[in-house]
Amino acid sequence: MAHANTAMLAIITTTHVVIVVALILLLFGGKKLPELARGMARGLRIFRDELHGIQREITDAPPAAPPTPPQDTKPAEQPPSEKKP
Repeated sequence: MAHANTAMLAIITTTHVVIVVALILLLFGGKKLPELARGMARGLRIFRDELHGIQREITDAPPAAPPTPPQDTKPAEQPPSEKKP
């Protein structure tokens, strides 16, 4: 299966890239492309910042305390008292 994925990537050529860029230019126009790129870059930057923040929280978090054993809710049994007659 890995060979098939590598073969698919090898099919993409410079011509394909030029066609995709031309379609994007037709769809969005030359004036909208810088705005689109800025928006994508801003979104990617926010995503990376949040990802790094989560990683810092995980690595800086104190280790979890070991769980405490459950305590009995019944009082301990007392030995029967001996009565002398």
